[in-house]
Amino acid sequence: MTTVIEDLLKNYRPKSKNEYENAIQEIMQELALMGLWRAKFFEHAAFYGGTSLRILHGLNRFSEDLDFSLLKPDPVFNLLPFLKAIEEELEISGLQITVEHKIKHPEESIRSAFLKTGTLETFIRIGLDEPLKKYTQSNEVIKIKLEIDIDPPPNFTTEVLYLTKPVPFSVRTYVPEDLFAGKMHALLCRPYKVRVKGRDWYDFIWYVKKGFRLHLAHLEARMRQSGHYLSEDALTIDVFRELLEKKIIGISFHAAKDIKRFIQDPREVDGWSTEFFLSLLPRIQFKIFL
Repeated sequence: MTTVIEDLLKNYRPKSKNEYENAIQEIMQELALMGLWRAKFFEHAAFYGGTSLRILHGLNRFSEDLDFSLLKPDPVFNLLPFLKAIEEELEISGLQITVEHKIKHPEESIRSAFLKTGTLETFIRIGLDEPLKKYTQSNEVIKIKLEIDIDPPPNFTTEVLYLTKPVPFSVRTYVPEDLFAGKMHALLCRPYKVRVKGRDWYDFIWYVKKGFRLHLAHLEARMRQSGHYLSEDALTIDVFRELLEKKIIGISFHAAKDIKRFIQDPREVDGWSTEFFLSLLPRIQFKIFL
């Protein structure tokens, strides 16, 4: 086992196959962030989304994706050199990965890539016990979806935060008020075609419990850009609450409990219900200035 992976796994003490997969995935995310830092990616972009909450703010759930936003629109932004930096960082650390760069349509504002490593191959590399390897298929992969918004909506603020593992480095990220706005945009506007994303609702609870304020102007900018708010009037607290109440009433929270595999105690979601989420509405705090 390589020293880097060995040292980082000690922070997790995984026991089950799922726990090992979550831990390795998060280690890949942290190493990817370090590779991006070395390549000076954060001079151009900021980290946001659920994984930023997990890694930078201590959210108690694992997260699959790495989401970024450019600091200003750039339709010709080239992600490839930064993907190469990620690949090099992960391979130096002992993880064999493949990187797939995705551009569905050149005019789309989101650029995507997938980072993948063979699950069984990685388990063998880190010397896992035979029972865990026995129930792992040779075609299983641990993957991370990386996305960057090259046409970010306005009215956001960033800050620089610091990580200490595997070495000290810095990450530019959205401030919590704007991270909250991004999460509420996903919660209100994500097209739930197949299943509800329990992570959206889990994170919503976390923001409310922490007392973070929701930056309404940034949420409005996101909703206007995605075509989900077309009124000539500004998005007000009352209008937002009406939209969220309607969303909550229309959700099956039993279907939202897919979150269980990403949290240590699945009982956390036993109390989820329409009435519970409606009770959170008056507790949301707001940042209403730019």
